[in-house]
Amino acid sequence: MTDTRALDANGALSLAQVPCDARDPVAAISAQLGPGPFELVCFFVSPQADFAALNRAFSGAFGKADVFACTTAGEIGRSGYEEGQIIAIGFPSALFTVDALAIDNLDTLDDRRVIDQLIQRRMSLNVEAPDKGSEFAFLMVDGLSMQEENLASVLASAMGPMPLFGGSTGDGTDFGATWLSWNGRVRRNAALLALVRSRCPVKVFSIDHLRPTETRMVITRADPDSRMVMEINGSPAAAEYARLLGKDPHQLDTFTFAAHPVVVRLGDSHHVRSIQRVDEHGNLLFFSAINEGMVLTLAEPEDMAAHLDRALGTLSEGRRPQQILGCDCVLRRIEAGQFQQTRAISDILSKHNVIGFNTYGEQIGALHVNQTLTGVAFYAPDGPEDDPACR
Repeated sequence: MTDTRALDANGALSLAQVPCDARDPVAAISAQLGPGPFELVCFFVSPQADFAALNRAFSGAFGKADVFACTTAGEIGRSGYEEGQIIAIGFPSALFTVDALAIDNLDTLDDRRVIDQLIQRRMSLNVEAPDKGSEFAFLMVDGLSMQEENLASVLASAMGPMPLFGGSTGDGTDFGATWLSWNGRVRRNAALLALVRSRCPVKVFSIDHLRPTETRMVITRADPDSRMVMEINGSPAAAEYARLLGKDPHQLDTFTFAAHPVVVRLGDSHHVRSIQRVDEHGNLLFFSAINEGMVLTLAEPEDMAAHLDRALGTLSEGRRPQQILGCDCVLRRIEAGQFQQTRAISDILSKHNVIGFNTYGEQIGALHVNQTLTGVAFYAPDGPEDDPACR
């Protein structure tokens, strides 16, 4: 039986969740979201669902609202980590003004044209919604495009003070094909961007639970276009990575990569460059940009559950957010499973009212990163948690 309860009846966003095999998922989601009107409705769809059929059903189902949808590497719903679900979030017109757009052909992006267009649209949005004092940009991008770094950098050049975050679409742990759609049109090698102004105060954030060690390595041969590393420290990449871990190269798998990530130093910060897999030739394929000469540092994780609870708790200092929209790396979910923390992590996500999806990578500002949780926290417009404007 389909559970038709709304996820949270007292928040800025309208939320809904149904199993992907529900008899009429769009009708059930519409009932949960309520009548609107909405500026934007976003769907995070399990790869187990018939994405094309769902998009045909989405068309026209939410009035004049723009509709974004993407496939996931897992869903974040009422019980935290979920599988086989369709998660929907609606941005009510009473609280939000949204300018939604698609960016196609990421591999041949006209940087100047995109920047000019976004600057103009951001300025127009400011004029259109002067009563909505908070702003952010939300990005959904093809997680197999290998264009996320360039795209995030280009977008950041146009954002000005508007903070940007987002996630790369997924295909479970198969890494075969990911899908996006805007108003029923299915896309690949593309991104969807929502420029948002809101009456609700917001806070965009990025967190990870990884600490750099003293163990460093240098990429000595690589193919940046395919994010493939062939040699580390002058030796075959997988063999050298395994040696530094004290493991047999034949033991390397997704669990190893999730538990033993590498980071790169950028200024005063470290950012994760996660490994996706090892190929039959002993090369390492990464989720993020790599280059020859790049110095990587092995990282070790803190306790993920304790760190997550503490980090999300800092968003409540002064005021508690009513909801959090989050993009959580699939490698964090894999690591949680490996260390038997899935239930604990799920309980924490649920406690902090996090909704969203698991990704193949995350964007924050000008950066594409891995093994992080990026997101935006929504607060009641006038402070009190029972403000009727956020119901």
